[in-house]
Amino acid sequence: MLELAVVSGKGGTGKTTLTASLAVLIKNKVLADADVDAPDLHLLLKPEKESENPFYGMKKARILQEKCTKCDICRQVCRFDAINIVKGKYVVDKIACDGCKLCFRKCPERAIVMEDSLSGYWFVSRTEYGPMVHGILEVGEENSGKLVTIIRKQAMFLAQKHGADFVLMDGPPGIGCPVNSTLTGLKYAIVITEPTQSGLLDLERLLDLMEHFGVFPFVVVNKYDLSEEKSEEIKKYVLKRGGKIAGVLPFDEVVVEALSKGEPVVKYAPQAEISRKIKEIWEYVKEEIKKGA
Repeated sequence: MLELAVVSGKGGTGKTTLTASLAVLIKNKVLADADVDAPDLHLLLKPEKESENPFYGMKKARILQEKCTKCDICRQVCRFDAINIVKGKYVVDKIACDGCKLCFRKCPERAIVMEDSLSGYWFVSRTEYGPMVHGILEVGEENSGKLVTIIRKQAMFLAQKHGADFVLMDGPPGIGCPVNSTLTGLKYAIVITEPTQSGLLDLERLLDLMEHFGVFPFVVVNKYDLSEEKSEEIKKYVLKRGGKIAGVLPFDEVVVEALSKGEPVVKYAPQAEISRKIKEIWEYVKEEIKKGA
């Protein structure tokens, strides 16, 4: 059983669009959406929730009103302006609180406690294409990397339970904490980029991170025909870095049509050129993995 993530150096490159189509093509797999800050794979795969589970991130402060003497020390030391006076009482703004514990340590009356805070939810669902694990953070919450780790572990558990060959993950964009949690322990990932200078710079940073974690990149250039010169530059750069070009995808308005219908493009328009290209990309990646690329 193999974990395979689809990642990108920034949002909006077509990562989820590609993942949704791979979900149609790859057989015997478990799906996972690791983009917990702004998940959208569910818009195309339409999961039906089977279980909903709370996610508790960092501990946050709460003021015990019966012990509070209103000395104002906590409000003065809070670097995040998370403690306010409301109707004569000192209260903690849970969104602003960073869980640093400084108020907890400084309170002379021990009137502040650190408590688990509900930061989001993770779900186990069923889709037309197989089981899916996904989650979402509440507004302003952090610890997305921790939630990604939970989602990955649950997806692996389901894959072992069902005897799946793959765990296919829609990874978060960029190189931040949730991406680190997505890449840790992976052997392969599909990277999707665009033929622009910013696309190349974002790709460079992401490949640096993948090299750090020992993850082999299969790179896909999306909308390559918008700048074939830049696409060639990206290809040469990837090969120089020791990665592989899994394929290129053309700009195609059928993708917009498929997204507007809420369907993966290979299902919406299986005969379209871009659907054929996506199928070729998966066949290439599958064969390279078999060879131990």
